[in-house]
Amino acid sequence: MGRFRRVLTTAVLTTLLVGGTAGWASASSASVPGGPLPGTAAWLADDSLGRELPDPGTATPAEVAAFFAGLSDVQRHRLAEDHPAVVGNLDGVPVHLRYEANAPAGDRVLAYDPRGRGTIARVAGDLENAAHVSVIVPGSDIDAETFDRTAQRAADLQAAAGDDTAVIAWAGYTTPSGIGPDLATGRLAEAGAERLARLTEGLDAAGLPDPSLFCHSYGSVVCGLAADDTDARDIVVMGSPGMRADDVGALGTDAHVWAAKSPYDWIDRVPNVEFLGLGHGADPTSPGFGATVLPADDVPAHDEYFTPGTSTLAAFAAIADGERP
Repeated sequence: MGRFRRVLTTAVLTTLLVGGTAGWASASSASVPGGPLPGTAAWLADDSLGRELPDPGTATPAEVAAFFAGLSDVQRHRLAEDHPAVVGNLDGVPVHLRYEANAPAGDRVLAYDPRGRGTIARVAGDLENAAHVSVIVPGSDIDAETFDRTAQRAADLQAAAGDDTAVIAWAGYTTPSGIGPDLATGRLAEAGAERLARLTEGLDAAGLPDPSLFCHSYGSVVCGLAADDTDARDIVVMGSPGMRADDVGALGTDAHVWAAKSPYDWIDRVPNVEFLGLGHGADPTSPGFGATVLPADDVPAHDEYFTPGTSTLAAFAAIADGERP
């Protein structure tokens, strides 16, 4: 009974402590936008090409890429003009065409969906010609309104890594908001993992290099759940509450797994347990987990792993550029 009480206590503490980056306000369980992409009905009804367009809900990124490869430039641009919400969010569509479709939302926007709190992905660097590709997967309290923080981290990583590296700032899933059950459970991470896996399939379908995933806070839960469904070259977690795995072997990935945790990060107060669906498991920086631990002694806080001048960003840049720090 004593052990049960201790485990239950740590589970409750996890609920209270696995906080977001924007405060400690209470929050209810977030809803995940479902259903087809906006504009799907008009897209599927479009018979101007004399054949069916790929169903956004069922077509794989490889099938989408093959479809667009068989079109003329005029046909591609017309689809982007007539159906921007579909073309701009459909993995497998050529990168430049997604930029074109998403132009009203900003420069080099790879995806944008305004439903709910909004999801968005934007690129720092030249993605189409990159020798190396990285994806930043943020943690809680990140959405279309607060996306600038993630975009800045992508810009800082890309600047540190060099011109042949492109970095995608990917706020492509519904993140937990404030304090609530979503922070301590895997519900939103599971939905995010499916989206992240599809993103990496889309990169592969576009002929781009296998990406390195940089996963912050709750984003490391997303990356842990997506690990065996991506072709990631590296998975880097920082400020992680756990990856829902006991060790690297349990992730089911061939990627090299790296982990960083600052001694000044409040995440260290979060119990590393998983019990009755609460908590996210082992600390990725612990010796038994099997990840390569990166330096983080000069990182001043939970949100500062990408701060220019830190040893952590230098290590991240080396990984993003295909090196081994």
